[in-house]
Amino acid sequence: MLKTYNGMPATELRGARWHKSRRSNSQGNCVEMAELPGGAVAMRNSRYPEGPALIYTRPEIRALILGAKEGDFDPLIAAN
Repeated sequence: MLKTYNGMPATELRGARWHKSRRSNSQGNCVEMAELPGGAVAMRNSRYPEGPALIYTRPEIRALILGAKEGDFDPLIAAN
């Protein structure tokens, strides 16, 4: 696999198995994630699968997921 970098086209991540949340809706409003060789994790917008991918370390993903579980980002989903 070629060297990964933030913002690279998600389509260049050959062999990536993208996973979408079960909470994703029919409009495709979801983020997809894929484990990469070496343990990094890629993230992309499910509405633009050919668009840019952001690459995170395993500790960064862990902090994000645990923070979401603990409600750290709840103000971001509050109704307008």
